[in-house]
Amino acid sequence: MPYPDLLSAAAPALLPKRERRKDARPRELLDAALVLFVKQGFAATKAEDVARHAGVSKGTLFLYFSSKEDLFKAVVRENITGQFSEFNAALDRFTGSTEMLLRTFMTAWWERVGATHSAGICKLMVSEGGQFPELADFYRSEVIDPACQVIARVLERGVQRGELIALKAPHSVYTVLAPIVFLMLWNSAPSLSGMRALDGKAFLDAQIDILLLGMGVPKAPTNLDPNAPLRGVALTEKQ
Repeated sequence: MPYPDLLSAAAPALLPKRERRKDARPRELLDAALVLFVKQGFAATKAEDVARHAGVSKGTLFLYFSSKEDLFKAVVRENITGQFSEFNAALDRFTGSTEMLLRTFMTAWWERVGATHSAGICKLMVSEGGQFPELADFYRSEVIDPACQVIARVLERGVQRGELIALKAPHSVYTVLAPIVFLMLWNSAPSLSGMRALDGKAFLDAQIDILLLGMGVPKAPTNLDPNAPLRGVALTEKQ
């Protein structure tokens, strides 16, 4: 009986070298674009710069991407947007506590996005989004809105399980989002290069501790004498 998965996995190695490189070009162009967009900014990065960095001609780049804007959108979709479907699927399966869920998801976001070149896209949009409103709208719909939706699901789950207090949206969502954005900006902004980079995992753990102190359902004390009078209140029998 044939093994299609093994044959499929081995197929690229059987292709001629030129054909393998052609198949890999979109990925190479996206990698080059990500590096240059983050390093130089969107406005300063030219299509020929990306093509040169990827080792191809400018004409080859435009075979795959119709414009620099189209290339930027592909970079965001390839490196960031695709994470949200995985996060939502994982959330559907998660059975642990809200604390564990917050730590798992925020750590996963840091490892997959925040600690990579992709984090620089956030800084780029903060600095250049006003010049390119179409790209800012795209980033909002492809990254910010889906991120807020995932966070809202996590918080709603915590409320339903009685582990979080119900706070007004969207402020509660932004309370979770804010430290993630801060961390990406702090560690990727050249203007802060003189500052010490933060340990992402340790910083997010501290932020979750603070969030749970403020949003967690207070636990009833277990070491009080039920027969003792309320502190500061004089109890008297009704006349």
